[in-house]
Amino acid sequence: MAGSAAAEDDMIRIGAPLPLTGPLSPEGDKQQRGYDLWAKTVNENGGITVGDTDYRVEIVYVDYESNTPRAVQTAERLITEEDVDFLFSPFGSGATKAASSVSERYQIPTVAATASSEEVYNQGYRFLFGTFTPNNTLTDPMAEIVAGSGEDIETVAIYARNDLFPLAIANEMEKSAEENGFEVVSFDEYAIGTNDHSSALTLLRDSQPDWVFATGYINDLILIRRQMRDLGVQPQVLSMIAGPAYKEFIEATGEAAENVSSAAWWHPAVEYDGEGVFGTTANYLELFEEEYDSRPDYAEASASAAGVILQLAIEEVDSIDPVTVRDALADIDVMTFYGPIRFGETGQITSLEPPVFQIQDGEAKVIYPEAIKQTDMRFGGIN
Repeated sequence: MAGSAAAEDDMIRIGAPLPLTGPLSPEGDKQQRGYDLWAKTVNENGGITVGDTDYRVEIVYVDYESNTPRAVQTAERLITEEDVDFLFSPFGSGATKAASSVSERYQIPTVAATASSEEVYNQGYRFLFGTFTPNNTLTDPMAEIVAGSGEDIETVAIYARNDLFPLAIANEMEKSAEENGFEVVSFDEYAIGTNDHSSALTLLRDSQPDWVFATGYINDLILIRRQMRDLGVQPQVLSMIAGPAYKEFIEATGEAAENVSSAAWWHPAVEYDGEGVFGTTANYLELFEEEYDSRPDYAEASASAAGVILQLAIEEVDSIDPVTVRDALADIDVMTFYGPIRFGETGQITSLEPPVFQIQDGEAKVIYPEAIKQTDMRFGGIN
């Protein structure tokens, strides 16, 4: 039974299957940094208090090598062999959806730090909770910003990785674009592991779209951006999800990163005064920079937030019983460094307003929402 390990050694063990090797390893590394910072901060502050006991946190990592079936096997192994008390989900919507049946079967409360697609949460499961709002909360404001710009932008070409999240958010962008009066002139998919996009990008270039929207993970999008530049694909607007939120994208593409727009579920520009071990956003940024000598991005912050949310739920009910903690997660309504946390009926967060940003002068600067806006969106300049 979950909780037994904690009861035996005053340690709460949280399983975290991650893609620490393989093509998704950059994303897995980000999640690990976020989890590690939370666990270190909790333990340095005396642990998680339940009753008269202060529990230290241990995160049990297993590398599933960017292989979704192995992620499912790893999740089960963490529960049945490693005796973890709670779970953090694998990276991304696809692996999270696949592994969620395991945590549901064993009734282990699970926080998903990087899954936004509604297909993950519409399965009727009760033990899964996600820190990303639905995909349309990113695509709707992006389309509205471009539509309201006054620029002569009428057509959109969409290029999507054929994988659960990248394809799902591409489909949402198609809807958002059409609802805002754009004509979608092409919608093409590329296979996981594609190393040459030149044929597809040549066809895309020939359609002369005003706006290109490309999806994938960081290694995909670095490659796509480089090949777009080589082939002379120069739309007035280039939007990519999810790579441009990462400093690695800017470092890898250099000047080609300029004026690429994107959206994410968090940005260091936000300012929240919250509950939990980090308190304010400013304090979280300071601790992260001290630990890693860099600014956190949304994937790292979301992983840290997953820990904060789990800790707050445990302390709210003064229990490590999995069903009791699950109920506390379902009812949570709290402000954190990451933002306001409140889950809808499916377990997906409903309380965030994701920022839209654009890379300008080598930095990702917020252009929406107004409360944290840092600059206006630039048009053109894609080369």
